[in-house]
Amino acid sequence: MSTYVYGIASASHPSLPEGMGGVGDPPNPVRLLKEGDLVAVAGDAPEDLRPKRRDLLAHQTILAEAGAGGTVLPMRFGNVAPDDDSVLRVLAERADHYTERLRALEGKAEYNVKANHDEQAVLHLVMGEDAELRAMAEANRQSGGGTHDDKLRLGEMVVSAVKAREDVDAALLQQALEPTATAVATGAESTGWITNLSLLVAADSAEEFLGAVERFREENPHLQLRVNGPLPPYSFVEPGPADHAPQGAGQAAGTAVE
Repeated sequence: MSTYVYGIASASHPSLPEGMGGVGDPPNPVRLLKEGDLVAVAGDAPEDLRPKRRDLLAHQTILAEAGAGGTVLPMRFGNVAPDDDSVLRVLAERADHYTERLRALEGKAEYNVKANHDEQAVLHLVMGEDAELRAMAEANRQSGGGTHDDKLRLGEMVVSAVKAREDVDAALLQQALEPTATAVATGAESTGWITNLSLLVAADSAEEFLGAVERFREENPHLQLRVNGPLPPYSFVEPGPADHAPQGAGQAAGTAVE
């Protein structure tokens, strides 16, 4: 049977969740695969693994339990290796890399910050900043709305101005939060969000980080921010000793189940 990998830890980790129920129905128990100074938190992989709520929660729970007692390199949901021997072989081959990552991530967590525009607020903002837009809008108003071409041109200019503002706001948000983090990763773009940032934050800097988020929110009321964390540092670990499960499973990795 294939092996499901939840994460990698130091063999000296004091409290890994061995025997705890993981993914699968019924839940497959967690086992530890030790190789030198490293250990993989693993279990049997279901044949029909998909990002179902039950399995997503099981994956997150295992990592939360392991992370509560020490540093763990979290694998994204859906990491499946052919067998235990394959996992042990990669642990041996990449021991230096995993040891370095464990050291670098000790005492740190990931926070994900997404931002988008409040549509009415950003329109008000770009109109206030652009005298040409205001003049064109006023001319159209005074002429009863303007011709079709006038309306089209105004609309295109507004869209362009909003897009330019998106780029500016994404850069400003990163600049505001970067000093409070030890590393920043830009996530994949998604509909409705102008930026998607993952930040690695030390535990003793979490309050400073969250304060920076709130200050930025207050200073930029045209922006809506969503903050998720603390999370296992998914975005700061390279792919582990496994392949993602069939199409659809990997996409839920590192995403909180609500």
